[in-house]
Amino acid sequence: MLQKSIQLFFCGLILVAMSCSSGPYGPTNKTYKSKTKELGKTIRTTPLNPTGQDFVGTTNFGLRKPNYVIIHHTAQNSTEQTLKTFTTPKTQVSAHYVIGRDGVIYQMLSDYLRAWHGGAAKWGNVTDINSSSIGIELDNNGFEPFSEAQINGLLTVLANLKKTHTIPAANFIGHSDIAPGRKVDPNITFPWKKLAENGYGLWQDQVLTDSVPETFNPIEALRIIGYDIKNPENAIKSFQLHFVQKELTGILNEEEKQILFNLYKKYL
Repeated sequence: MLQKSIQLFFCGLILVAMSCSSGPYGPTNKTYKSKTKELGKTIRTTPLNPTGQDFVGTTNFGLRKPNYVIIHHTAQNSTEQTLKTFTTPKTQVSAHYVIGRDGVIYQMLSDYLRAWHGGAAKWGNVTDINSSSIGIELDNNGFEPFSEAQINGLLTVLANLKKTHTIPAANFIGHSDIAPGRKVDPNITFPWKKLAENGYGLWQDQVLTDSVPETFNPIEALRIIGYDIKNPENAIKSFQLHFVQKELTGILNEEEKQILFNLYKKYL
């Protein structure tokens, strides 16, 4: 039963890879197929017990489940350029999905496999973001607004991911959130509020009625939300990019402290 389950899983991966084996990306699809086949061999190999005891295969296991969605912008000038980047071995970068300005969705990797999109990053206590997340790249040079078609395409992908993997609303975040001071994507025009209204990510209440207690510690609040506070100024800038979307000063004004306090209570 154990061996059959493993075989069925990797047959499924190979079928996914084979489904797009022709066209301009035929060669890279062939490489994808080859790599998933090698992964299958690795999984099927009976582990060697270092103590010399017999291997006892459990019947109770499954795939490692993604628990975060990380949204990026490509910082490139076209979808074609991004697809080339992600299909060139020497770049060592990839994502699970790429969404063009026209809303066309390209899936580049099974949700259950590990893409190389997060880099050096941290969110809460998670330091290997790539192993627990799905990366989505939006075709955008980093300075332009995101088109309605592109955001609608993104919402379609997010709906499927949330339903398939039961990803919590709070776990839809941006590259800048997990890499303060190193990344600033998606850019300041990204519609985080619209995503939150659809159940992907959290957002502050429309009316902020609670006053901020004198004992409130903004840096500790950022840590509880998930930010890496090793450099507090960078953490504040990432917070401002996501939740304020105005000037990134690295210093919280009174309104921003109120926004942070409101969000902090949602994350508790």
